[in-house]
Amino acid sequence: MMRTATRMTGRDMKLTIESMTYGADGLAHAGNGKAVFVQGAVAGDTVEAEVVQDGKSFMRARTTEILQPSPDRIQPPCPFVGICGGCSWGNLSRTAQLAAKEQNLRSTLERIGKFSPEQVDELVQPIRHTKDDWGYRNKIELEPTVVSGRVRLGMHGVDPSKIVTVDSCPLFDKRFPKALKSVVGALNYLSGSHDLGLERVGIRASRRTKALEVALWTPTGSFPRSQVSRVLADAAHPTSVVRVMSKGEKKARRVSKVEMLAGEGSWTENIADGQMRLSAPSFFQVNTKGAEILIELVMEALDPQEDELAVDLYCGAGTFTLPLARRCDFVAAVEAYGPAVRDLRRNLEINKLDNVDVIGGDAVREFPDQDADVLVVDPPRAGLAPEAIDLIASTSARDVAYVSCDPATLARDLKRFVEEGTFSPVKITPVDLFPQTFHCETVVHLKRNYPLNHCSE
Repeated sequence: MMRTATRMTGRDMKLTIESMTYGADGLAHAGNGKAVFVQGAVAGDTVEAEVVQDGKSFMRARTTEILQPSPDRIQPPCPFVGICGGCSWGNLSRTAQLAAKEQNLRSTLERIGKFSPEQVDELVQPIRHTKDDWGYRNKIELEPTVVSGRVRLGMHGVDPSKIVTVDSCPLFDKRFPKALKSVVGALNYLSGSHDLGLERVGIRASRRTKALEVALWTPTGSFPRSQVSRVLADAAHPTSVVRVMSKGEKKARRVSKVEMLAGEGSWTENIADGQMRLSAPSFFQVNTKGAEILIELVMEALDPQEDELAVDLYCGAGTFTLPLARRCDFVAAVEAYGPAVRDLRRNLEINKLDNVDVIGGDAVREFPDQDADVLVVDPPRAGLAPEAIDLIASTSARDVAYVSCDPATLARDLKRFVEEGTFSPVKITPVDLFPQTFHCETVVHLKRNYPLNHCSE
């Protein structure tokens, strides 16, 4: 790697950014070889940067002047890039973003997974992506803040302690250009005469079903239901308005109840030849077209047959359960989050599927008794517990699809699978589900290691 820092004046440095990190910053190196993570710069920039942290093994710096812009630097459609935290790579061309995401996955597999460069070259497939790089999000969330004694709504800034007030977002579904401004305006108006107690506001939209839901997250207690539903209906014309009531300590709040204020009380989306209905607390991928790429890769890896049994761990509201149930004889689906379990049961009814055993609980403690022919896991960012890997290895599954949202925990878990010896990765495919950010999904196909004398029937 070429190290290109050339001079240092006091606490200012002239740096050439070498690559993008798995994060918002660009990476450079000081003259002494120390890594410098530079805020506000993209790969290929030459910048003047102010040192804000000087640690033993690395430094952090903030760009004060772009001396020579990168050929991959672009002018984004959002004026808040670099201020709002929602599109931290918005100044970087899509081509450069895709290359950086693939390279970050490759380097993580080598560094944490201990795969050789040759193995990585063999395993990692070209990154998959959708056409839309802006206007792809079906969901955005707003945080409340108080400005001059009035409640205002915005998004977390690059500094997460700051809220950036906005009335539009180019990442949000472009079929609903006025939804954000309408909701913000209505809630700002209501806050002038009512204490809404807002903790956050979620807006979900579907260009396929035309569904638009506004979810207001509040503590339990009194609430001006009729006024809120009326004003929001007049301003934004949503198909659903709900109030999600939560309780408990701030860092461990849990959903107490979801109350329908107006409309359908949930949000619908068409995906992969089916329809899903989701309550506001349930997780759903923010990029519907990108989620369909994940489904395609999972089905391709597992190639489920009509006489086989599938296991879906961390199944959520059914993104993979539903297509598996259409192709398999039976599916055992495990999910710990209560609202998602209820949504999954409803989605099975909507899609007229009765060959799924829905198991509510932790994936390790409630691991299905049924053996599996094929298995899919889509764990949270923390990845799989060692016990989960042991349980997966104990099945007779021929193929496993591992869907990951974090390269580091994925690489760690793949190393554990290899060390355990039952399954080996045969294909690793990054998917750009989140353009304008450093985040990337990955689908891994793991195949069982059969003994040399194993013969297929």
